[in-house]
Order: sequence, then C-alpha cells, then structure tokens
Amino acid sequence: MFGDSAERWSSFSDRHEAGRVLAKHLQKYAGHPDVIVLALPRGGVPVGYEVARALRVPLDVFVVRKLGVPGYGELAMGAIASGGVRVLNEDVVAQLPNAEEMLAAVTAEETRELERREAEYRGNRPLPDLRGKTVILVDDGLATGATMRAAATALKQRGVAACVVGVPVASPETCAEFRHEVDEVVCAATPEPFYGVGQFYEDFSQTSDEEVRDLLARAATEKTQS
Repeated sequence: MFGDSAERWSSFSDRHEAGRVLAKHLQKYAGHPDVIVLALPRGGVPVGYEVARALRVPLDVFVVRKLGVPGYGELAMGAIASGGVRVLNEDVVAQLPNAEEMLAAVTAEETRELERREAEYRGNRPLPDLRGKTVILVDDGLATGATMRAAATALKQRGVAACVVGVPVASPETCAEFRHEVDEVVCAATPEPFYGVGQFYEDFSQTSDEEVRDLLARAATEKTQS
C-alpha cells in the first residue's frame, strides 16, 4: 500500500481499510479477555471497529475534545477528556494573548460538546470498568497528538493495567514522543513529510454521529454472538 517515500505513497481507501491494516500490527492482543478497544470519536470509531472485530475484543468510545485556538481550529491549545481531564499544549498557550480567558471560553464550549457526545453515543450506559484492563486507544491518525494525550492521561487515572496507543498513520515525531508516555504505541505508518492525517486517506469525510452509534451497536451484537 505504501511506498518507502512520500511521493510514491498511496492512501488508505477509508478508515475501515486503515483499521484492518492497523489490526494486523496488534494481533498479539487477539482474544485476550482483559483487552478492550476504546476509539476516539468520531473518526477513530470506524478504525476501532475493525480493530476490535479482528482482535475479537469489546469496543467502546472514549470522548476527547480538542481545544482549538479561535479562528485557527487546527491549532490545538490542548484537549479535554471524559473525567474532567485537561491537557495543555504549553508551547501554543505561551504564544497566545489573553490565553487564560481564551482557554476558559473554549474549555466551557468543548465541555458541553463532550457531554452531548457521551449522551449521544452511550446514553445511560456507563463507561466500562477499566481497572486492570489493557486498553487499546485508537484514532484515525496522530498529528500533534493532543487529543490522544488527553485520553491517555485520563485513562491513567482509571487504574488501567496498560495503555496502548494504536493508529494507522502518524507524524514520526509524535509517534516517537508517545513511546515515552504510554506502555506501547503502534503506528502502522510514519510517513515523511507529514502535513496532516487526511493526507493519507482517499476518503476522509467526516464520520457522523449516526455512524458512530451504528458501529457501536454492531460491535456489541457481534461480540455477543461470538
């Protein structure tokens, strides 16, 4: 699929294909009763669905929201995750005027969206008990890693046995950084030059709330029947 230079690389056709490729790199976790895949919505859910299906382990979501700089949404001041965790990108924050007020406003807005998504995807169903579990955190790629970093930080507070980060494609620098932050990081591809995750997908259209709910329901049904 990928060549050895960025110029000759083709892309994943979509997130489902990317998930199937990633799953091949995570086969040692297949069938383990203490393993669960937590996908970061929305784009990480189709990837996580394929990983969980291939490994025959449960799938759930872990909601994380990026704290974007107003007017520069792709520039992350940090991120928040379920459980009230906030992780800041200090290098970005230090360069912003009125950073404290900006952070407070964006955090409040994104907290509302985080709570909406948790209700939308999980309803009244609580997050599974993760104590003693090996959690594979999955997204469709890693650029700055702010959202994944927030998720990993939040999981450490939940008593997991191990936190594994798995993505189909990542910035080489970010992938390397995560090796010091979690128990294991699996980046199926680390291309250079890396300008953004969407660069490596033919179809990088936005995943809908409906698709997230559908994939979670399908995963739960398939796991019950297996």
